[in-house]
Amino acid sequence: MNGNCISLRALVDKWLAPSQSRPARVTCVGRLIATHGRYVRLESCTSTGSLTIVFFRHDDGSWCVFPPARTSPAMCSRLFAQ
Repeated sequence: MNGNCISLRALVDKWLAPSQSRPARVTCVGRLIATHGRYVRLESCTSTGSLTIVFFRHDDGSWCVFPPARTSPAMCSRLFAQ
């Protein structure tokens, strides 16, 4: 796991700034079909209306607001070594 990872809780505090009067709610937890990565969708009420943000978990253990890049097929030289 990356030592510079920011926890999901810290990101929620940063992006949604939940409080007693305006809490952040988890509305969906799941996995991406293509990459099998995890995601969490959170919702909070703001002065202008409802705000929804989706956080994606990356391979290094970090959480980000953008999905992880798909890994492309690659060849490994050890398959051909004899």
